[in-house]
Amino acid sequence: MTPGKNGERVCEQPPVNPQTEPGLTGRARVHRAIRCEAVDRTPWVPFVGCHGGSLLGVQANEYLRSEDLIVEGALAAIERYQPDGIPVTFDLQLEAEVLGCELAWSPENPPAVVSHPLADGVPLSELTTDALKKGRPQMVLAAARRLRQRCPDIALYGLVTGPFTLALHLQGTDIFMMMFDRPIEIQKLLTFCRAVCGAMAAAYIEAGCDVIAVVDPMTSQIGPDHFREFVQPHITPVFETIRRKGALSSFFVCGHAEQNIQAMSDCGCDNISIDENIGLDTVRGVCLEKHISFGGNLQLTTVLLLGTPQEAQQNALACLDIGGETGFILSPGCDLPYATPPENLAAIAPLVADPYLRDVVRAMTRTQTVANRLDLHEYGQHRKVIVDIITLDSEACAPCQYMVDAVRRVAPHFEGIVEWREHKIKYRESLVFMTSLMVRNVPTICIDGQITFVSRIPPKDELIAAIQKRINEKFRLKLQRQRGALYLLGEETELMQKARQNIDQALMEMGSDIPVHYVEDEREIATFGILPEQTPAIVLAKYQLKATRSQPEVNIVKEWIRDLS
Repeated sequence: MTPGKNGERVCEQPPVNPQTEPGLTGRARVHRAIRCEAVDRTPWVPFVGCHGGSLLGVQANEYLRSEDLIVEGALAAIERYQPDGIPVTFDLQLEAEVLGCELAWSPENPPAVVSHPLADGVPLSELTTDALKKGRPQMVLAAARRLRQRCPDIALYGLVTGPFTLALHLQGTDIFMMMFDRPIEIQKLLTFCRAVCGAMAAAYIEAGCDVIAVVDPMTSQIGPDHFREFVQPHITPVFETIRRKGALSSFFVCGHAEQNIQAMSDCGCDNISIDENIGLDTVRGVCLEKHISFGGNLQLTTVLLLGTPQEAQQNALACLDIGGETGFILSPGCDLPYATPPENLAAIAPLVADPYLRDVVRAMTRTQTVANRLDLHEYGQHRKVIVDIITLDSEACAPCQYMVDAVRRVAPHFEGIVEWREHKIKYRESLVFMTSLMVRNVPTICIDGQITFVSRIPPKDELIAAIQKRINEKFRLKLQRQRGALYLLGEETELMQKARQNIDQALMEMGSDIPVHYVEDEREIATFGILPEQTPAIVLAKYQLKATRSQPEVNIVKEWIRDLS
């Protein structure tokens, strides 16, 4: 950075690399790549949101409420990470807040929506796009204007909350059932959200942003049919507005949304950006066929947050190799975690710019990022049903938040029987737990160690049914563990008859269905270790269930045998 007017810092162009085109700015490079035009190298765009606060040493709840801090945080990221483009900020609650949603603030995450005005009885007719003319949206737009002035050679991204995610913020998770039961009402809500999205996009363009990214992560929760019915009619006009105003557009999605990539590519966007839940090669195949550029998908937690600079370079190289040289923008899968080590991000720009460094990294041995897996073969044997929610962080990721909320709401139905836990994979121990359960996508719900809902927020009735099913299974297993049999050994004598009568009466009085076997053959009686003169004899055999859904190791089986010896 160099001093500008009034002592404000101004962005400098990075030193020219022999392999790059002289005079080509990062801004121009991003423009060309998004249009699928030839570029000298792949553009690098780190999605810096609350992470900018970390660079300044201030908490996210302070950073995201200050125009000055947002500007300084973006400038600090530009200086340190040498990007070709950068978002003004990354906060999918801006629009929701001014429309009446209450937020819960966090020191290391963007705020989370904790109330839904439409679900609380506020009529949709009372909400207007005029709400964007006040509050934090205006603060962020002011920051965009300042960044445009100071950084003329950097591509600025303005991020708006997509119509479906905004609708979910306003209505809550009831929206999923309402899509079936009250579709007309949801269409009206999405029409309003489309207007909000378009108005915010237009404001960002007026403030000087080059690329308008419509970020709609909650679309990962629906399938292609619902996407085409409820999302496409409302998001396509937004992209048309962006193009008409002379800007470029990107469709951001996160989560397990591979099923919707084809539908997304039919919405008229210039670019599609994805996270690590979707294969980059899959998106590449769909997008380039339609002359749409694509971006992604550096791993947020396992590499950027918890890894090393070397691992960050290796992950970036893997993305570059798959992305190719046409229409690809290297970026993280989503908003960078607040505590991402700056050295991990700083290691990427040299790799992108230097072919020799890429060859060196390619030749290096890939290191192991995750610790040894846990032995979970007996997981789920606890008397309670354990519901594990694997998330990035429910305070920072909208799909994660709503999945955790879904579990939290149904848990009281099973008080004393069900215990639930969130595992945030931005912490290493949770990452180890995730890999040990063989979970591949977040957010995911596991019930007693079994993957049950993958990147899909289950309706209340469906989640209750899944938990109840496991409770029933456990009850049956408990009965099986307590199963046994009575053996009455000996010839039919008066004493034997009396023993039989007593056993029958006891079973009747207890309502028990324990089987009773009557054995008269002397050779078979001898297998119980009973001599003829010891009859009639009664033997109680109790069976103990030792394993289900697993293949026990030999040494474990030996321990069981020792108990019987």
